Amino acid sequence: MAPSGENPFAALTTVVAPAILTNASSVLCLGTANRLARIVDRTRVVSAELARVAPNAKSCVVCRRQLEALRTRWTLVLRALKLFYMSIGSFAAATLISLFGTVFATSGPHLPFPFIALFGLVCGTLGVAGLVFGCSIMVQETRLGLQNLEEEARLTAPGVEST
Repeated sequence: MAPSGENPFAALTTVVAPAILTNASSVLCLGTANRLARIVDRTRVVSAELARVAPNAKSCVVCRRQLEALRTRWTLVLRALKLFYMSIGSFAAATLISLFGTVFATSGPHLPFPFIALFGLVCGTLGVAGLVFGCSIMVQETRLGLQNLEEEARLTAPGVEST
C-alpha cells in the first residue's frame, strides 16, 4: 500500500472501518431500545393483570413469576444497550483519532504518532468488545424471552406441546 502522502484516500480508508462499526452499533442500539420498549409494555400489562387478581389466586403466582422474568430481561437489555452505546462512542473516538493520526503521519512531527496509533487501537478494540459482549447478552435475553413465551403458551393452551 502506498504511504498516505502518495494516496489522497488513505485518510478515508483509515476512517471507513470505524465508521461502518459505528453504524452497526447504532442499528443494534435501535433494535435493543425497541426490545426494551416491548419489555416495558409487557411489564405494564402483567402488572395491571396482577392488580386485578386475588392475592391468593394461582394467576397471582404466575404474574409474579412473569414480572420477575421481565425484570431479569430488562436488566439484560439495559446492560447490552449500555455496551452498544459505549461501542458507538469508542468507534467514533477511533475514527477521530485515526484522522489525527493521519494528519500527524503526513506532517512533520512524528513523535506523537505511536501514542495516537495505540490510543486508536485501544478505542477500536473497546468498541468491538462492547459489540461482542452486548450481542452475547442479547442472545441470553432472547432465550429468556422464548422461555417466557413458551410458558405463556402453556398457560393459555394447556394441551399444546411446544417444539
